[in-house]
Amino acid sequence: MIVRRRKAGTIGVNLTSMIDVVFLLLIYFMVATEFKTAEESFPMDLPLRDYRQTIQLDSEPLVIFVESAGDKKSDFRVRLDGPWDPVSSIEELVLFLRSNKAGRFGASGLFTETHPILIRPTKETRWGHTIAAYNAVVRAKYVNITLDEPS
Repeated sequence: MIVRRRKAGTIGVNLTSMIDVVFLLLIYFMVATEFKTAEESFPMDLPLRDYRQTIQLDSEPLVIFVESAGDKKSDFRVRLDGPWDPVSSIEELVLFLRSNKAGRFGASGLFTETHPILIRPTKETRWGHTIAAYNAVVRAKYVNITLDEPS
């Protein structure tokens, strides 16, 4: 009897179909993935470290209300819109504006000389009283002053 020996076959994995599956998965993930160009960043304006740190407000105007209370030159009321201490005279207005003015070389204050200031008289306010308030702002050395329509 002739015994034939079988040749031992090689055991292996068919790589052709595995490579096809890998390429199909690669194409699927490339199509389904959302590529971003860059991460989003949020700008932050951090103040400079200084022992006299200056904090400045936004460019929202400082509103000064002027109201006539009588016929004399000094008979009028001045009121500031916002969380400020009450101002009862023109001299107090000048003092408030000067004390809250930020200088160029690090002097602390809330307003720069170009901060918008809006003078808003009432309909009954005399023209001289409005001009007195305007002159007070000019004496405090502010340059961006606007006279509003009477309200």
